[in-house]
Amino acid sequence: MEEHKRLLYKVCRTFGREPADRDDLAQEITAQLWRAFPSFDERAVFSTWMYRVALNVAISYQRRERTRARYVISDDERLLEIADEREDMAPALAAMFALIDRQEPLNKALLLLYLDGQSHRQIALVLGISEHNVATKLNRLKQAMRADAPGRMR
Repeated sequence: MEEHKRLLYKVCRTFGREPADRDDLAQEITAQLWRAFPSFDERAVFSTWMYRVALNVAISYQRRERTRARYVISDDERLLEIADEREDMAPALAAMFALIDRQEPLNKALLLLYLDGQSHRQIALVLGISEHNVATKLNRLKQAMRADAPGRMR
């Protein structure tokens, strides 16, 4: 786990909006990795397996939180704090995170893996889709993101 903690942080940052959410998500992922480890096939690459578990937990967590958020009234003060966090980032980085935040969970996972420098083969293994499907989805996402943010993504 220590060797691959950056992977865990990337997934948590991508799927958790607030620091508390990221902490909760990290705990859930760690617990699921612990429970699933006995079924780990040692012929597989550990980081690929870890990505798959982490992304599945993150996607489920986000769905659960989205459902819960429908029934919770936001605290205006906290919304201002989130806006302040975004303002502290470099404008290009903040724009990139804003574009990623608007994606569906599978597309978020796909973008995270792509931005992490994973090959189409590795992405396909983690997400359980074909390499061709990875390439097609990435091209469509790039086109959609360019259309959504002209001048920012070239």
